[in-house]
Amino acid sequence: MSLKNPDAVASIVAALRRVYGDEIARLMLVEGMTLADLIDAMFSASPSHRDAVRDITDGLDDFVVSPDLGLMWHLKYIYGDEPGSLHVVDMEIATPNGTLASKDVWLRLSS
Repeated sequence: MSLKNPDAVASIVAALRRVYGDEIARLMLVEGMTLADLIDAMFSASPSHRDAVRDITDGLDDFVVSPDLGLMWHLKYIYGDEPGSLHVVDMEIATPNGTLASKDVWLRLSS
């Protein structure tokens, strides 16, 4: 398998393994997980919050996303409550047909 962003995927795999262990991480990559589960794992295991956000964003190109988003979609960042905060706490995907919350987006690693 040829990955578009191998470093980001490696970071995602490492975070899933640290949080869930090898077996569950493997199952999540093959069978799928919600974007919310990925975000939670990355934010709890990553050395830097900013790196976690970047790796999730870059790594999405290597995942099959359900429901099918079509050609036009945009990743929206949800920031913390603090005024002027650039601290991402969640992500949504905006499409021409509406916005999907992170718990409604299913990801599995492309085979």
